[in-house]
Amino acid sequence: MLKAIIIDDEQLAIDTLKWELETNCKEVEVLFSTNKPTEAIQAISKVRPDVLFLDIEMPELDGFQLLNQLEFRNFDLIFTTAYDNYAIQAFKMNAIDYLLKPIEKEELIKAVHKVVLNKQNKTLGENLKSYIKHNLEILDTNNAKIALPMEKKIVLVDQKEILYCESDGSYTQVFMDSGIKHVISKNLKQLSLQLDEKHFIRIHQSFIVNINSIKEYYRGDGGEVILLNGKNIPVSRSKKNELLKHILK
Repeated sequence: MLKAIIIDDEQLAIDTLKWELETNCKEVEVLFSTNKPTEAIQAISKVRPDVLFLDIEMPELDGFQLLNQLEFRNFDLIFTTAYDNYAIQAFKMNAIDYLLKPIEKEELIKAVHKVVLNKQNKTLGENLKSYIKHNLEILDTNNAKIALPMEKKIVLVDQKEILYCESDGSYTQVFMDSGIKHVISKNLKQLSLQLDEKHFIRIHQSFIVNINSIKEYYRGDGGEVILLNGKNIPVSRSKKNELLKHILK
């Protein structure tokens, strides 16, 4: 049985999460919960939980401030929040998962399963945390990874594995070399600011491509490129010269 503590400034959120755990995650026992984060510090030292469910934006102490005041940290950390903009900071705190409210049953079950695996194999758990932290450090230093925000989660992917990105109104479709397509809640312009400009180029109003994914270029008014997966993408006349500079250098 996993000992759990829930910290959230909204009592309704605590009650809802408790019910979801009792109903769908029988391996979890909630031993303490509070909507007052200042009360939680002593309780964590006393209970020594296996897993901590922690909100981020709270009065008095936010989730990160609370963690920095703890002496006991030998637990798996699952953030539960309504905001997606703390994901990178959360995983730097060695969080095992980051759940967006309202929390979906399937996502909660997956998160708890990660905790179970960690307890069964501590070495595997430490390797997982080290891997996540290492790759997030890469994300900060040279943008090798990129965070893709979706409706209920955030996915971290290697930029080099992105073939191309296609505008879909206020959303963007991100096509991976694995064949997977991610639909993210950013428009193409917003996404372009995150991509490494050495490897990605906007060749059309609706398309950004990874230069390394281009197999052929057919000349024309603007022309078109053929990607490694066989996809044909048009090149706008205004972007033609910029594209040629990239592929002929």
